[in-house]
Amino acid sequence: MFQDFTGAVGLGAAIAEGDSRKRGWSVLLPFFNERDYLRDTVASLAGQSEPPFLILIDNGSTDGSAEVAVGAARDHGLPYVLVHERRPGKVSALAAGLPFVTTPYVATCDADSWYPPHYLAAGQALIEQTGRAAAGAYFVSRRARLVERIAGTFQICLVARLFPSQCHAGGAGQLFRTAALRRAGGFDPARWNLVLEDHEVMHRLLPHGSIGYGAALWCAPAPRKRDRASVRWTVTERLCYLALGARAGDWFFYDYLARRLAARQLSSDRLRERPFQQPVADVVAVAA
Repeated sequence: MFQDFTGAVGLGAAIAEGDSRKRGWSVLLPFFNERDYLRDTVASLAGQSEPPFLILIDNGSTDGSAEVAVGAARDHGLPYVLVHERRPGKVSALAAGLPFVTTPYVATCDADSWYPPHYLAAGQALIEQTGRAAAGAYFVSRRARLVERIAGTFQICLVARLFPSQCHAGGAGQLFRTAALRRAGGFDPARWNLVLEDHEVMHRLLPHGSIGYGAALWCAPAPRKRDRASVRWTVTERLCYLALGARAGDWFFYDYLARRLAARQLSSDRLRERPFQQPVADVVAVAA
């Protein structure tokens, strides 16, 4: 039986706690019109050696994505909560899902990505090392050869050693110690509602612990062409990030980068594959 709670985040979180009490991991899975990819993604999360509590966040889909995601979770026996967040943008979606996390670890995953069975266990092994607050995965093809994975490992570990105060993993491959993420302020569209939210949240997290990278921690985003406008930072912005690092403090993100991204109209909703229709600011939670 399903229960529907409109705007009752606290009540929904209580239900989530009952389902996830004995689990170590929760997964935040935001999506907008991703019905063609969700079933495979959910299947990969259900196949984890550390099965998670799944927090599905429908960010205003119009293609039945929520039904597909729920059906996949139920088919695989994966406990979940479905949250409807109609404010457009990935940051708003992640912010709506975070209150439902009651586990010690949480991962942000993309609805069009595939995660190997050891993914969460590998992330936990890295985070549990002394001084760690998070872990980051490198991206390779699902069918990558060993040499390609070795190259991916070498690259991410090298840049992490050279630039330890920066983030080197995208939002599809970020895993957190939940307490550290909350101490850092979590996901907050009032603070940052632009693209590159994955780098900004890690910037706030670093004072609470380092980010771990390793050979076993990888995932496979879907190899598809994007029809959205470019959401990448410029070469100048990237070089400034690498050169200044932690020495720039908040200045780089909130005075320099935020102004430049806003001038290019690169708000968080630009991460969508299709235009958002009729935004409404409310949250609806449905628990399994």
